[in-house]
Amino acid sequence: MPGHDTTDSTTDRTSFADRTIVVSGGSRGIGLAIALGAARRGANVVLLAKTAEPHPRLPGTVHTAVAEVEAAGGKGVAVVGDVRKEEDVARAIDTAVEHFGGVDIVVNNASAIATEATDQLSVKKFDLMMDINVRGTFLLTKAALPHLQQSQSAHVLTLAPPLNLSAKWLGAHPTYTLSKYGMTLLSLGWAAEYADAGIGFSCLWPETYIATSAVTNLAEGDALVKASRSPEIMADAAVAILSQPSADVNGQTFIDSEVLTKAGVTDLSPYGGGDDPILDIFVDERTS
Repeated sequence: MPGHDTTDSTTDRTSFADRTIVVSGGSRGIGLAIALGAARRGANVVLLAKTAEPHPRLPGTVHTAVAEVEAAGGKGVAVVGDVRKEEDVARAIDTAVEHFGGVDIVVNNASAIATEATDQLSVKKFDLMMDINVRGTFLLTKAALPHLQQSQSAHVLTLAPPLNLSAKWLGAHPTYTLSKYGMTLLSLGWAAEYADAGIGFSCLWPETYIATSAVTNLAEGDALVKASRSPEIMADAAVAILSQPSADVNGQTFIDSEVLTKAGVTDLSPYGGGDDPILDIFVDERTS
């Protein structure tokens, strides 16, 4: 994989042995890529996802994802469940504790997106984004907190953007923006609330489109994928963050390319996207 080589100086030699990571929505895409990045370094991985059976338009299930985790060198357990449901989230954390003795890392990856204009957006989609993005992040983090507080290297990484209050993004899709910024605000709030607990609360967001099924299934998906980077850039950035002392990343919001550049990666071309990859939502054009 492209990212596995480009971060050799910063992450490949960092062991995640004996560390347990719980990932929501980890059956495919960015969540699975992060799980595999941790697994290659020996992590125990618990994947919480609804996909027990193959989806007609999306690859993989939570069970095939666990098989990939184990093939990559980690130990994996699948939990079929919905991050919106308190009992399913509790079962995921209980599973991590029963199988591996605790929880060291939570990755709040599960997310829903709908970008219709407000007068066209259904209440059902409004509720879905709030329930998965905000409620799911809250439920999983809350359930893990007692165990994170006992970890020697605790992190909660939430896939949410830096707060960008420009009219462009506030007006583009207010409900989706509210749900994603809600995830960011929870992370920043927890960083302050638990400042003395030894947990690194941070956010990670891609600079560009990422070549996932969500992009492939859009209109002109093939062309969009060619101008998107691979999920491994997010995985390598996540591993770089999770390899740092918790206090060093607490309260931070990161962009994937900036994390890797700071870590010494000078060439991002192996991740794909061509010479001019599409900037992601909430990311402004660089002025310099």
